[in-house]
Amino acid sequence: MSGIYVHIPFCKQACYYCDFHFSTDTSNRLDLVQSVVSELVLQKDYLNDEVTTIYLGGGTPSMLEAGELERILVAIQSSFRVAVSPELTLEANPDDLTSTKVKALRTLGINRLSIGIQSFDDGVLQYLNRVHNGAAARESLENARSGGFDNISIDLIYAIPGLSDGQWVGTLREAIRFAPEHLSSYSLTIEERTVFGNWTKKQKLTPVPDEISATQFEIQTELLGQAGYEHYEISNFSRPGFFSRHNGNYWKRTSYLGVGPGAHSFNGETRQANIRNNALYIRSISKGKVPFELEVLSSANKVNEYLLTTLRTAWGCDLQFLQAHLGDDLLKRSPSYIDHLLKNNLAILEGSILKLTQKGKLLADRIAEDLMLPV
Repeated sequence: MSGIYVHIPFCKQACYYCDFHFSTDTSNRLDLVQSVVSELVLQKDYLNDEVTTIYLGGGTPSMLEAGELERILVAIQSSFRVAVSPELTLEANPDDLTSTKVKALRTLGINRLSIGIQSFDDGVLQYLNRVHNGAAARESLENARSGGFDNISIDLIYAIPGLSDGQWVGTLREAIRFAPEHLSSYSLTIEERTVFGNWTKKQKLTPVPDEISATQFEIQTELLGQAGYEHYEISNFSRPGFFSRHNGNYWKRTSYLGVGPGAHSFNGETRQANIRNNALYIRSISKGKVPFELEVLSSANKVNEYLLTTLRTAWGCDLQFLQAHLGDDLLKRSPSYIDHLLKNNLAILEGSILKLTQKGKLLADRIAEDLMLPV
């Protein structure tokens, strides 16, 4: 099984925290859609397995017209061996999800929506420079449900400067009230090439201390757990049976193809990244060439990526797989550090599976980094 990710690099305005590739200039939108369709044809031999997940991300793919989305989906069906009922996700901003748009998306076969709610608090949304307000967020969820979607995911952000624990609890309870099947909840990261990054340099913004971020992480884990959500990855929660199959591909080293400017692909041996420039991407595709940079993964790279991704999940890191398929005997290489994790209740060892505890999840990236091989 494998997955396809399509990057649609358009947004109505720039959120102050976002470092993804996007443009607010949509004048070349039709050319971009045609280029994505053409790239799908050019990349038709990249995947050998059946495609079981398709993810339309961005940017804001919900900005595209139904006909434009249909062209992309038809090209995928024509160029790849697609499963009968693939998980087909579309990322959407709340302001795009009118009842009419929702019905059109269902007609196209899209069966999962990932809605960028971020918060239900108008003040927080304004601070993040989101297009929508709390009312639009609520209406989008109502439209999605009444329009027939029974697999809805919402994105939330915490550890925002000025966000109190009480406000965070309010947003979580509001989210739970709408009963989405899945939630992705992220601690705000200040990226250098963003408005927030610039404000931080100018000391107009002070990032939230780790202690506050940890407290809000624990608040969400408790409330969502009480509401019946499984915490299956550091930033992801789902009702039983509704974890993101597409994101699971990333965490389980399954091959995936990324199409569009800024998209990434992985086949187990190499990783490639398309150019982050719409005009240059369109120009190159028109000449029949996919503009990407290729990275051949070393043995150490493969081990490190496996550690970084699997330790974030409820499935944990399979040390037997790590040794048999990637040649790294972690228990032999780092016995004292593994012992430290176990004795300090940061991790547990179930057979050959190393899993982080709730306490360990707060330090997941640091633990993975400490276990990595030098490159």
